[in-house]
Amino acid sequence: MNLNGASIRQMNCEWAKGRGINQLPNARSAHARKIRRDGNQSNTGARFEFQKASGAAKLLPVQIEIINTGSELLLGRVLNTHQQWLCRQLSDLGYIVTRQTAVSDTGDAIEMAVREALSRADLIITTGGLGPTSDDRTRDMIAQLLGVELIRNNDVLARIADFFASRKRPMPESTKIQAMVPLGSTVLMNANGTAPGLVIEVPAQKFRVSKTILIMLPGPPRELRPMFTMQIVPLLKERLPLENGFVCRTLKTTGLGESRVEELIASHLKHLTEGGLELGYCARVGEVDVRFVARGGRAQQNVAEAESIARRLIGDHVFGADDDQLEDALVRLLTERRQTLALAESCTGGFITNRVTNVSGASAVLWGGGVTYANDAKMKWLGVSQTTLETHGAVSEETARAMAEGARAVSGVDYAISVTGIAGPTGGSEEKPVGTVFIGIAEARGSRVYRFVNRFDRETFKYVTSQQALEILRRALLKNS
Repeated sequence: MNLNGASIRQMNCEWAKGRGINQLPNARSAHARKIRRDGNQSNTGARFEFQKASGAAKLLPVQIEIINTGSELLLGRVLNTHQQWLCRQLSDLGYIVTRQTAVSDTGDAIEMAVREALSRADLIITTGGLGPTSDDRTRDMIAQLLGVELIRNNDVLARIADFFASRKRPMPESTKIQAMVPLGSTVLMNANGTAPGLVIEVPAQKFRVSKTILIMLPGPPRELRPMFTMQIVPLLKERLPLENGFVCRTLKTTGLGESRVEELIASHLKHLTEGGLELGYCARVGEVDVRFVARGGRAQQNVAEAESIARRLIGDHVFGADDDQLEDALVRLLTERRQTLALAESCTGGFITNRVTNVSGASAVLWGGGVTYANDAKMKWLGVSQTTLETHGAVSEETARAMAEGARAVSGVDYAISVTGIAGPTGGSEEKPVGTVFIGIAEARGSRVYRFVNRFDRETFKYVTSQQALEILRRALLKNS
């Protein structure tokens, strides 16, 4: 049957975020920015008072820029995850990035990007270009730009030697270049690789009236992320403390479009937004995020009030908050109810099972999942009859129902979900166009089948279908609670 219920009606059309090394000088020196703690002055967290020659002061928001180096980013060969991850980490702390740039590995491109950033930014973070190969130029180009020499840091050299020795591998001569660091920089030891991170405080008047903190981080995420969390975050809190409270909260919703979510809550939050609460929406495939941001002494209370109002108005369409995924909500609900799940997938190729098993604790609720792609697999593993397949086809309400019921029968679980569809771009017909998918659910009360048409590329089709299947199961769990 078609899914036409009011609670999930919009899903089909709206499925659519050492040596020669010193410590960082105190940021409260004569030329440093002075932290101003008047909460009424800020709308971006940290603000600084720049001293002018005339003695007059001008209050401006802190400027933070990220420069990602790597020609592979511009060629589209590698996804730039640093931009999203660093911006998220910084915003969670209350620091808002004002500019993000990606440049190639060429020396001129790196020098130009850093030079421009130094003319306006209070904090600059570069990623990549600190390794031992010929295209790792960030360290050299920044040292040249700042007019400082590179010197060998024996502590870094010893760390590199230990890295290779612990893995019983010979140390290539080229890796020693990573021990050459700009004179006057602070070294951040790399616990997960060989290239150290570097922090340089660029003095006032060199490129701009105030100082700039320049941070260089290694490129590999497994090295960059722990270094940022363990070493950069404490440094930021010490050198660039926020002047007042900052709270950011995101509600995760599904089954409604972005405009409908805004229609439901915006007018009811007007008294808070007029008082400074920032309200934002972010539509993603199958979901809409609602973001609340507040600053000042009442930040926590204002966000809590906004969240309470939004949850009441949006209702069961809210499935989580912040980093929650729909699969997290499903595993949590099943765990609370001590119920179990089996999955029978065809067109999604095990993607739903993959999402569920990404959640810690899934083993307590997931009996198993099978990719019954071929008709023979549907018959042998799930008991779908040959007559059903020949009469109605593999992509049909009848087959989806038989798959779900078969999965539940063979596993003995509380809930079984099945999916069968046409991912395309070939294989469709007038009756069943490309994108057609049937999702079945079997439980103690019986079985139901829902039909969607998801006209997307194959990868997006699989994600959207998995989202729909998980939401159907979540709705069933809420209804049965």
